[in-house]
Amino acid sequence: MSAVNDTKFQSAVFLLTGIPGQEDVHLWIASLFCLMYAISILGNSVIMFIIRTDPSLHEPMYIFLSMLAITDLGILISTIPTILGIYLFNSREISLDACLAQLFFIHLFQYIESSVLLLMAFDRFIAIRDPLRYASILTLPRIAKMGLVAVLRALVVILPLPFLLKRFRYCRANVLSHSYCLYQEVMKLACSDITVNSIYGLFTKLFQMGLDSLLIFLSYVMILKTVLSIASHAGCLRALNTCVSHLCVLLLFYTTQIGLSVIHRFGEGSPPLLQILLGYMSLLIPPLMNPIVYSVKSKHLRARIIKVFIK
Repeated sequence: MSAVNDTKFQSAVFLLTGIPGQEDVHLWIASLFCLMYAISILGNSVIMFIIRTDPSLHEPMYIFLSMLAITDLGILISTIPTILGIYLFNSREISLDACLAQLFFIHLFQYIESSVLLLMAFDRFIAIRDPLRYASILTLPRIAKMGLVAVLRALVVILPLPFLLKRFRYCRANVLSHSYCLYQEVMKLACSDITVNSIYGLFTKLFQMGLDSLLIFLSYVMILKTVLSIASHAGCLRALNTCVSHLCVLLLFYTTQIGLSVIHRFGEGSPPLLQILLGYMSLLIPPLMNPIVYSVKSKHLRARIIKVFIK
């Protein structure tokens, strides 16, 4: 009997959730998500293609932007199967192994994106603080090493998560509140003591996104200090204008991430719809808006994009 129970626990199946009470309009919701995915994938792919093929864009700022586009594509690909599966085919079931794989990649790409945003803040700091040595400081080999460190750092932090969840028995309600798997969600469905998992989950947030956001804040304090020392008012505005795109991307990423983290940990009485909408925003809005923000603000990049499509 015990062996049968163990098999049942290990082959746990979770039920994903769409938007409650909106089953009649699933096709319309699916159409909206398909449009968002299409625009996001096209936008980020175009950004990567143009930066790779245009030698004039082989500058640190654009290389970091291409890294951001890669991470956004990773997040999109990680979430497409389950989100569209629910709204197009009403496919709600997901096995434990598939769920662990999905949450691993979602959190991995989110943490890499946080590190890339930190690298972009450092890029803006160097460009404003020491423009004459900008190209010599941020060389291609150095940028490649920084990108590798960002990936390895996120990988080391995220790799234990599936193994920490795999050892649990799941004997509670198996309904998740999102249409994709997240570490905090799956952890709460375990019928074992989750203290270690909860502490490690908090540690990963603080070590990765918490530390990144602190260093980004310090970077902008130094940027502001440098900008205020510029005698020319026009020069001061020009320097600040180079940071607008990055600041918009930061707000898009961290506002939704912080809001969702607070609700998962402290908002048990919050409306389920708010949690679901924040979840979608945290995953889908940054990949959708990042290419648009940078295309609008960067004249050089915008000109290249227009040239590609006019051809």
